[in-house]
Parts: sequence; structure tokens; C-alpha cells
Amino acid sequence: MTTERRAAADKREEAETACAELAAALKRNGIVLPSLGVDPVSYGYAQPRPLIELGRCNLETTHRLIAVLDRAAR
Repeated sequence: MTTERRAAADKREEAETACAELAAALKRNGIVLPSLGVDPVSYGYAQPRPLIELGRCNLETTHRLIAVLDRAAR
């Protein structure tokens, strides 16, 4: 495996791990973002810059997320 391919694989693994950790942290706070995932298009760059796609959520989930963030900021 080339150095570039290994670096790309490492970035992909890091992004998938971070996404899973975010999903778990949100779930611990009663929040589920159904569209949460790693954006596969962001792997297409010569030097991958994976993006985490948070997706859309309904108003109830939005209000829960605001409340959790407000508590964390205190």
C-alpha cells in the first residue's frame, strides 16, 4: 500500500470513529440524528478531508440538541 493510500485509509478510519463517537455521545443525551454519517464524496480529494454529515433533524431533536449544548456551555 502506498503512503498516500495508507494516509487516506487512516483519515477514513478516523472519520468513521469520530462519527461513531459523536453518535454515541448524542445518544447518551437522548438525541439521535438519523442522517449522521461520513460524507463519502469528501474522500474523493487527492488528500482526503473527510466531512461528517450531520444531516437534517426535526424540531424536537433540534430543541434537545440546543438544550444539551446550553448545559455543556455552563
